[in-house]
Amino acid sequence: MNKITVVYWSQTGNTEAMAEAIGEGITNASQEYGKEAEVVEVSNMDIEELKDASVFALGCPAMGDEVLEECEMEPFVSQVEKYAAGKQIALFGSYGWGDGQWMRDWEDRMRNAGATIVDEEGIICQDTPDDTVLEACRNLGKKLASI
Repeated sequence: MNKITVVYWSQTGNTEAMAEAIGEGITNASQEYGKEAEVVEVSNMDIEELKDASVFALGCPAMGDEVLEECEMEPFVSQVEKYAAGKQIALFGSYGWGDGQWMRDWEDRMRNAGATIVDEEGIICQDTPDDTVLEACRNLGKKLASI
């Protein structure tokens, strides 16, 4: 069975809930596509494990002036950029204010590194993800499993 990794950073639990829903979508599609989900906090993720993956998901909320979390996620994403070419990456995260600029910037970074963004854009939600957002995350997980 192939593993699809969902790596995230979360401060309040909102982005974690999105990550778990993506993992559920992968798991729900496991019989059809033969994939299993690994949902892991970025602090527990070995970057080397993603180098050979052709598809994975990254999640981080907007921080500060609409940027990625700077101590753990930003350095991790900088490493991913070095080998992102040819990979299919799903992006997701929550925000408290603003208009989602951090996600558009993140999408551009990954595209500039040669990655394809799954569904062409990340999933974002303001504050706590509602049922609609969680369902979109589960659907994204199913899509990741089908790749």
